[in-house]
Amino acid sequence: MASEGPNRSPRWRVAILDDHERSRAALRAAIWAASGEVVGEAVRCADAVALVRRGTPDVAVCAVGLPDGDGVEVARQLIETGCPVVLFTSHTRQDLVDRARSAGVMSYLLKPLRAAELAPVLDLAVARFSETRDLRRSLEERKIIERAKGRLMARYQLSEDDAFRRLRRAAMDSRRPMVDIAKALLVSESVASDVPTH
Repeated sequence: MASEGPNRSPRWRVAILDDHERSRAALRAAIWAASGEVVGEAVRCADAVALVRRGTPDVAVCAVGLPDGDGVEVARQLIETGCPVVLFTSHTRQDLVDRARSAGVMSYLLKPLRAAELAPVLDLAVARFSETRDLRRSLEERKIIERAKGRLMARYQLSEDDAFRRLRRAAMDSRRPMVDIAKALLVSESVASDVPTH
């Protein structure tokens, strides 16, 4: 793919964790060919989290077998830092698939790498991870709004609809998201309840 000028941003920024030089070279070549950028490489589990924190990649490609530990466990740690992980493996055993799924791994690439598979797998992993994160955030926000609504209902003897309307009106009047209004209400309620009454 032709470069779109010096200021174009890469398709994805990728961290590579694999102890085999030939595998890393194949990944590098496929990433660059698909207009991606390699932000760093590591060969040991011990270096993985630091690599991701330093390079802030959009996605990490992580081998399963590493000299100092388990790639699936490293994948779990990287996912907890907010980085989606694609496993790079020659194995497709069911126990590995199950462990990877419970760790939150987004997808797989099989060794030896077929370069044509890389771009769709990384695109899908980045998109799925983002959707999952957005869904989790949306659920958390909904819980906060429900708690604030409950406090309004209890304090002012409002119906659920009236409490929701008050929150929505306050959000519109202040031009802020409803979840921000709900958080502020919950904070002010907790501060008010901590004040001793004389």
